[in-house]
Amino acid sequence: MPLSATADTSKTVKLERYNSYLRKIHSTKVLKASSKVLFRATLLIALVLVLLFAVNYHPHSDSHHLHRRSFLSTGLFSSSSSSLGEGAAWEKRVRQSSTAKRQHGLSVLVTGAAGFVGSHCSIALRKRGDGVLGFDNFNDYYDPSLKRARQHLLEKNQVFIVEGDLNDGPLLRKLFDIVPFTHVLHLAAQAGVRYAMKNPQSYISSNIAGLVNLLEVAKAANPQPAIVWASSSSVYGLNTENPFSEEHRTDQPASLYAATKKAGEEIAHTYNHIYGLSLTGLRFFTVYGPWGRPDMAYFFFTKDILHGKSIDIYRTQDNQEVARDFTYIDDIVKGCVGALDTAEKSTGSGGKKRGPAQLRVYNLGNTSPVPVGRLVSILEGLLGTKAKKHLIKMPRNGDVPYTHANVSLAYRDFGYKPTTDLAAGLRKFVKWYVSYYGIQPRVKKENSHADESA
Repeated sequence: MPLSATADTSKTVKLERYNSYLRKIHSTKVLKASSKVLFRATLLIALVLVLLFAVNYHPHSDSHHLHRRSFLSTGLFSSSSSSLGEGAAWEKRVRQSSTAKRQHGLSVLVTGAAGFVGSHCSIALRKRGDGVLGFDNFNDYYDPSLKRARQHLLEKNQVFIVEGDLNDGPLLRKLFDIVPFTHVLHLAAQAGVRYAMKNPQSYISSNIAGLVNLLEVAKAANPQPAIVWASSSSVYGLNTENPFSEEHRTDQPASLYAATKKAGEEIAHTYNHIYGLSLTGLRFFTVYGPWGRPDMAYFFFTKDILHGKSIDIYRTQDNQEVARDFTYIDDIVKGCVGALDTAEKSTGSGGKKRGPAQLRVYNLGNTSPVPVGRLVSILEGLLGTKAKKHLIKMPRNGDVPYTHANVSLAYRDFGYKPTTDLAAGLRKFVKWYVSYYGIQPRVKKENSHADESA
């Protein structure tokens, strides 16, 4: 074969090899590019599916996750997403409920508005012409249907309740963006002394973390609101001085509930000192009355007496009667409103303190301790039924044997003066109870006679 032919063949082979090499490189690049596109498309689809799942997911246990669902349905999504068609209407309800109807009226955010004290205070404020926006998570610590019934009562009085949790910071900030609240009446909390032994984390989440979250939002608000909030007579703990005064020591809590309320008072001091928030703590003493809490003794005593069940009546370890400073709800409401009316403006701006701010704490009680045995005797008379009493020693579960409020400071500063004794208050409670639960007419008749003889 000639030399020139051999050279041409060699060149052709090399050229084919080179072209093959280029085709392989091109194929590899195309494959890599396709893989990247496929990966990104898959990732995007996955994110969309996760988002759809999160929005539409409904847990099996409705009650335990109610506040999470309500946050999605009533909070950020409904208030900020016009695509859902509810944002403008929701914000309109928030503004209408928060707007005062009297000149120089307050605009108050009431947390725990579907609760016992919160519902009564909300109605009282609204009736005198103040703007009131409720906030509640409707948890199942006790029967949520009672809270829903209170909500219905508030709606009749033109008070709108936003469903959400105190730890939902974005939702709270959204409300403060919509409404320049002048005041906050912070009554939302995990209540109850004994329940803390079963579910301690709920007290930390609500009474400490929830309080801090609310204060964080309030400190950054413009204007900063004045805050009145519910502490508790439980902070006196193992104190033995009587009657309990705001000057007495409160560093010996007898329960986790008491400890979280005492922590709240210290947290309030901190936010007042650093950020200029005006803060007033109210130490409630055993509040009772219509629309009350089913976990309170007067409430479940009434239920058990009517159903013929025995009731446990505690005695102290040295066999003394347990006594409480039972305080009627209307008196507590007057105290809350008085504290709001005398609360000075916060002094912070932009999250920074501009001057000294008001910091207060008050007892709100009845000043007349009554033995629990006497409470039972009054209920027996009102219900026309003898109780099946079971006397037992008080267990070491956080309860204290005796409470007695000194309210002279609240009287001096905003004229707080309780006027309802236990017999009169329980008569009103029983009248509400038999009506709300549809008890037999015979019991209603007994109560009618009791009212006539009063």
